[in-house]
Parts: sequence; C-alpha cells; structure tokens
Amino acid sequence: MSAGERRPTAAELVAAVTEFLDTALVNRAGDAATDGQVRFHARVAANALRIVERELNDTTSTVVLDALTGLGFTDEAQLAAAIRAGDFDDRPEALTACLYTLVRHRLDIDHPGYAQ
Repeated sequence: MSAGERRPTAAELVAAVTEFLDTALVNRAGDAATDGQVRFHARVAANALRIVERELNDTTSTVVLDALTGLGFTDEAQLAAAIRAGDFDDRPEALTACLYTLVRHRLDIDHPGYAQ
C-alpha cells in the first residue's frame, strides 16, 4: 500500500462484513445453505456488528464522561462502587440524572430508535 492510499477504518471493515452477512446469508430466503440455524446466526452476527459499528462511530461519548465527572468519577466502575457504598443515599436526584444519561447513551448505541 502506497503512502497516498488509505486503509479502511475499523468501522468500514465492520460495515463491509455486516453487508456481506445481510446480502449473502440473511436476505437469501429459500437457499438451503442459508436456511434455519445458519441464517439465524448470521442475523445475530450482523446485529452485533451494527452495535460495534455504532460504538466505533460514536461521537457522543463525551456526554457520558461529563455525567460521570460531574459526580466526581472517571468511569462507571467507580460510580457502581459508590452506589454500593451508599454514597448517594442523601442525593438521589444527582444519581438519577447521571444514570439516565448513561442508560440513554447505551440505548442509543445498542437499540437506536428505542427511546422514541
């Protein structure tokens, strides 16, 4: 590959494999090679790859980081430990707002359109 050529991004590779699964396996009804279990597993794999593609293309992860840092945490593991320790017993509104943001973001990645 020459210096001027660009390699495909991870998201582009995932999209290509997803398209292959959809066109070569999932959408070929009646083909004995892609009926039943193979077709089901191809559909599951394509859906998983779509989630990966959305994660790779996600530009809203700063929303999650802002919600966590607003409560003084750098990741969800720290937040979970604080919840287990009862650190939010006296401020449930702040916790609820943060959790809403985290869940909304995860739904947008895993199940786009679900929140509507």
